[in-house]
Amino acid sequence: MTPPHLALPPADRVRSPLTGWTRAHWEALADRQLQALVPYATPGFAQYRLPGRESWSGVVSDGLEGFARSFLLASFRIAGAGGDVDPALVERYAMGLAAGTDRDRRAGGAGGGEAWPELTDCSQQMVEAASIAIGLHETRPWIWDRLDTGVRERVVDWLSGFVGARTWDNNWRLFQVVAEEFLASVGAPHRRADIDGGLDRIEDWYRGDGWYSDGDGRNFDYYIGWAMHLYPLLWARMAGPEHDGGRGAVYRERLARFLAAYPHFFGADGAPVHQGRSLTYRFAVTAPVWLGALADCSPLAPGLTRRLASGTARHFVERGVPDERGLLPLGWYGTHLPSTQAYSGPASPYWASKGFLGLLLPADHPVWTDRELPLPVEESDQYTALPRPGWLLHGTRHDGIVRLVNHGSDHHPVRDTDGPATDDPHYAKLGYSTATAPETAPRAWERAVDGHLALLAPDGTASRRRRIHPLACAGRTASSRHDACFPGTEDTYPILTTSALYGPWEIRAHRVRAPAGATVREGGYAVADQAPPRVEWGPGWALARTDAGLVSAVVGLYGWPDEGGAGGAAGAAAADGAAAAGAAAGAVREVEANAYGPHSATPYLMARAHPGGASVHVTLVALTRDDVRPGALKEAIGCVVRDDTVRITFPDGAELVL
Repeated sequence: MTPPHLALPPADRVRSPLTGWTRAHWEALADRQLQALVPYATPGFAQYRLPGRESWSGVVSDGLEGFARSFLLASFRIAGAGGDVDPALVERYAMGLAAGTDRDRRAGGAGGGEAWPELTDCSQQMVEAASIAIGLHETRPWIWDRLDTGVRERVVDWLSGFVGARTWDNNWRLFQVVAEEFLASVGAPHRRADIDGGLDRIEDWYRGDGWYSDGDGRNFDYYIGWAMHLYPLLWARMAGPEHDGGRGAVYRERLARFLAAYPHFFGADGAPVHQGRSLTYRFAVTAPVWLGALADCSPLAPGLTRRLASGTARHFVERGVPDERGLLPLGWYGTHLPSTQAYSGPASPYWASKGFLGLLLPADHPVWTDRELPLPVEESDQYTALPRPGWLLHGTRHDGIVRLVNHGSDHHPVRDTDGPATDDPHYAKLGYSTATAPETAPRAWERAVDGHLALLAPDGTASRRRRIHPLACAGRTASSRHDACFPGTEDTYPILTTSALYGPWEIRAHRVRAPAGATVREGGYAVADQAPPRVEWGPGWALARTDAGLVSAVVGLYGWPDEGGAGGAAGAAAADGAAAAGAAAGAVREVEANAYGPHSATPYLMARAHPGGASVHVTLVALTRDDVRPGALKEAIGCVVRDDTVRITFPDGAELVL
């Protein structure tokens, strides 16, 4: 249901039977966000200083971020309407360009620090300058061409800080590429070696099948779609086909490959799988599907493109984003700082602007006129293997949930392969989904229960997951190896994990080497809600259930002791004391640790007093809206381990061999 503070047009259930949204909804959402920023503008509109936690770059950089990222949204709105927008919108950003590049407005000058900081090596303003360059390109007839000559010279001078400068060696290389291409397009000094060097560098990170890593290592997440695909194609849009050296065709083919599986990341309620960093950009996850249509390379039907994008936007709108002020808070739905990164300031979420790229498509384009088509998970159960990132996507039609089983993304820089393992919860979990988020508050990060197979030292310290080494990913099965290590020690213990999907379930088989006396612990998905989830456990199983009926369960099939402690209401009351009481199953509760709600809980299994050496542990992991009966599942599913081979037998006679 649309919040009362956000006025949207009536739903169109003929053209958009699944979401009701049309282009007019996107325009209204853009206008509301842009207008809501005005009270937070500095006098010359060069910065938007929004309320919220300051980033590590400081208030001036954060204010620039507010201008640049919202200018991206404004540029799509202005250009998409052919300039037929409120003239005040154009005027605000033209004024901001003039004030932001006026050196007299720097700290100590007449403007009281309103001017933008100079571009220096690896500075945050490089990120924002790229958005300004894109916005200037898209609004050239309405803003750039109408700026005073002196203002254009100052803008060029400011952007020229990129020329010959050093950026971080990841997606930042592309900020330099698009900014200097804009300089080239207006006849300003630039360095072609910077442009070609950045585009050449991303070739080192292309992994195939449309997948890039964001820099060296196995850094796979939504950044691939809104950065590694987005900027090269926007660069090609600036350069034009006669000057892109054939690169544009390559980038279009790669995006087409990437988009072929992209709809499988979205649940029936429009939610994207909650994995990776900077998820506070929210709508930005829709950027690649709009880009595919804009670059005329999408394998997706136009009706599916709009259904995916509009469904995601509506998902957030119905959950209070933007908020009653019209602002995008730092978090997922409401404000939730533990799920953000320190580099994110109060205006950081406005990279959601990338999700409005579709406004550049004319109103009569098929993505706006064709009838909506359903997402894959709305049509049937889905099993999608993505070998490049090492992921299995698992969608179930009856509850609309999509799960991501992770056997490939860890976010460890290559140089830190043998260094301390931090277990970033946005990357290192075994499972992510469209209905859950990892526990991210410091205490929960330290406990590392959800989505993790841990060895516990006698004092309860949990091992960390070092670099993930993918082994296989095909069909409904994936496997990987990693070394577990305890913080502050050099000893490592190899763990080989295989996941297999069957119906709504995931079966995990862990082949573990552990020190004598350690405890092996398996955690399921963390579920969160406004009220504390109810928890239960019994012999060899545990579950957590929200009031909305979302259930996370773990069922021990092999290698887990059956002494489960008290279940039912007694278990619910004693959840946090389960480990201390010696039970082999239980649940851990957290408060303000999860982006999906203030109260969360994670079911777990434990096998204590490891004899040392090798062991095998097999778990059924469930995330569902079904009425789960773990005890019955445990009795009905057979598991035999012989000569290191795991054989699972289901009640219908089907078998899995892991």
